[in-house]
Amino acid sequence: MSVSSSSAVAAGAAAASPPALGFRDTAGLFGSLGVSLLLPVAATFAVLPGRPLWVTVLAIVVGAVIGSLLLGLGAAAGAREGAPTMVLLRGLLGRRLSYLPTVFNLVQCVGWATFEIFIIATAAAQVLDAPKWPFVLVAGAAATWMAMRPRGAVRLLARYAVWAALIAGAYLFVEVLRAGPKPLTGDGGSFWTAVDVVIAMPVSWFPLVADYTRHTRSGRAAFAGVAVGYGTATIACFLLGALALAAYGAGGLDVVDALLAVPLGAVALAVLVVVEVDEAFANVYSTAVSAGNIVERLDRRLLAVGVGATATLLALAVDIVSYEPFLFLIGAVFVPLVGVFAVAYFVLPRGRWDVSATAPARPWLLLPWAAGFIAYQLTLPTFFPAAGQGWTQWWTARQQDLGIDPANGWSASLVSLAVASVLTLVFLVPARRRKAVAA
Repeated sequence: MSVSSSSAVAAGAAAASPPALGFRDTAGLFGSLGVSLLLPVAATFAVLPGRPLWVTVLAIVVGAVIGSLLLGLGAAAGAREGAPTMVLLRGLLGRRLSYLPTVFNLVQCVGWATFEIFIIATAAAQVLDAPKWPFVLVAGAAATWMAMRPRGAVRLLARYAVWAALIAGAYLFVEVLRAGPKPLTGDGGSFWTAVDVVIAMPVSWFPLVADYTRHTRSGRAAFAGVAVGYGTATIACFLLGALALAAYGAGGLDVVDALLAVPLGAVALAVLVVVEVDEAFANVYSTAVSAGNIVERLDRRLLAVGVGATATLLALAVDIVSYEPFLFLIGAVFVPLVGVFAVAYFVLPRGRWDVSATAPARPWLLLPWAAGFIAYQLTLPTFFPAAGQGWTQWWTARQQDLGIDPANGWSASLVSLAVASVLTLVFLVPARRRKAVAA
């Protein structure tokens, strides 16, 4: 349910002297980025059947608050340093080692583009009662074309998409509230696992957030704008999905079907499907922007074609079951990275944050990041169906070796964040003391 992330691309890809953004601009920008049809669909994995609806609502709010605050830290640093996120990470890991999070970000951008195309095609096929594959091809081609001509796409979508999405989304929200929630039967699930699902959404933007907030006037405005804008949108979209399931999904957890059950829901969903193309476009385009940290002279149009074609082919193969492990992998990779970065940048005293091409490597900071990833998997092994089952089985066996209850109910995000943050302090504090003594 996109409210034009194209406006965000405009900010990130603007010409040499973009206008400075204040709190209101940044909040609006990231509010629009947070509105996507993929968020109500992700509510499928956050709802807690068999438990009161307020428990699911609380999990959504807690996850959105934690995730948006973490995202705000990257936003503030981007505003203070005036650098995109992948360049910003040179100050943490050094120029060469910053390629590693860049590669992970490129993979997640392709993944997001894939799922955007998938959900567009799935929703369109259900609205029109038609095969899915033609819509996959159309959505992939449209997103790729827009990424090759971003300025024209931004002007077109910014003029119409915002209002169309707001009207359609508001209508669906009112209708699911009018229908009233009904009990969802089944296993209640873990509260903190639901929180982890929600946290993954804001944190997925951490590798991109400074691409846009480097144009914000101050770190404080960037932090508050991103946290408020993206957090509010995340809560609203997850609530829409949860309420739709509670109102219409008693027979099965399918958000798209639940929204289609709303009176005139097919019309509203059709509007959102068309507008959602700009989210796929933004992910294809952002892949090209992030790749600039590794290959600065790469032809962005050729990369857009390659990324768009790859995402389109993957969208023909994936299904909604693949979406949940994708979310948890994002959390496992990027939550501990935020912890390492936040401690190094905000907690410890520092000199100039070096984002130059000669920024020295700090390979020891890969260790707390890796430890955070391991802690996440030991708390909540990512479940892969079919060919990926070996991954889940291996981590489950390690849980048994360490006496960790697979049904521990802990938040993998918070455990991972704590491990990465504490180990970063362990690595950096002695080094800072040695420098101070030497000085």
